[in-house]
Amino acid sequence: MANKGGKVSESVPGKFYVDDQCIACGVCEGSAPENFKMNDDGSHAFCSAQPADANQTANCVSAMESCPTSSIGDDGE
Repeated sequence: MANKGGKVSESVPGKFYVDDQCIACGVCEGSAPENFKMNDDGSHAFCSAQPADANQTANCVSAMESCPTSSIGDDGE
């Protein structure tokens, strides 16, 4: 489970976020490219945009469920 206190600084405010345990595997970018990106140095991903519709929300949930380090969180906002 992602640690809300460990959110990476690049993540935009809102329901979904990435924490500091991310290993930059790219699963989230593959599942929800509209919502997750890698940071400039490629060391971790971040939530670049909160979902704008039900399809994007489903993609974010898929990314969260597929994350090998459970670094994607949903804080319910």
